[in-house]
Amino acid sequence: MNEHSTTLLAAEDTPRPGDSYVQSFARGLAVLRSFGAQAPQQTLSEVAERAQLTRAGARRILLTLLQLGYVEADGRLFRLTPKVLDLGYAYLSSLPIWTQAQPLLEELMQALRQSCSATVLDGDDIVYVVRLSAHRTMSINLGIGSRLPSYCTSMGRVLLSNLAPDALRARLSNMALLKVTPATKVDIEALMEEIAQVRRQGWCLVQEELEQGLVALAAPVFDRSGKIVAAINVSGQAAGPSVAQLMEQSLPKLLETASRVSALIKVQQ
Repeated sequence: MNEHSTTLLAAEDTPRPGDSYVQSFARGLAVLRSFGAQAPQQTLSEVAERAQLTRAGARRILLTLLQLGYVEADGRLFRLTPKVLDLGYAYLSSLPIWTQAQPLLEELMQALRQSCSATVLDGDDIVYVVRLSAHRTMSINLGIGSRLPSYCTSMGRVLLSNLAPDALRARLSNMALLKVTPATKVDIEALMEEIAQVRRQGWCLVQEELEQGLVALAAPVFDRSGKIVAAINVSGQAAGPSVAQLMEQSLPKLLETASRVSALIKVQQ
């Protein structure tokens, strides 16, 4: 057994606090999460490496998922099946608010002729719960369940603005702050000030920090207690409307829609 395998085995056998932690279930989720846009299909060795498991452990989980219908095999390659979507649908169906809110976002998209989305915060990422594309604005395809880093996205900064300063600093300190484009802010102090400004003004504008040529404007969605529980945004190309036009035409409509979605959430609570 090589040193890498020994390290993985040790990590697998490390006991977790409490009796409620089901390690095999956690490993199964790690295998599912190992697939994605960068790894749509993988060999057993690749799954083991990305999920930080031994080959034997990854093999047992893959064979289980294969029998359950969540993955399929083509020779040495494994890939997810559409059945995995059932897991995401279970989350969305438990939150009917987004089904009710979608017509409001569609109305916003039609009024502004700009792509419109809604996301929630999950760890260091934003996760899309609604995605309406007026036209192709990004080089990557986004849909429900897609994830993007929170620190360099308009909706992410809105969601992070809900954190107290100490909690925000701790969260940013543990993130992998990568310079995705030349404009991406990765300095923690700069991000702290940027997000503090978002908190004060109640909206966020991000220009070409996630992708060159992309401009996005986001607003918060609140629950009855005043906590930010989601964010919505509109996005377009930097070569399109000027920032001044976005602020004058798009921001008021965005804030109005965010307020209407917040009202829906408060009624359901």
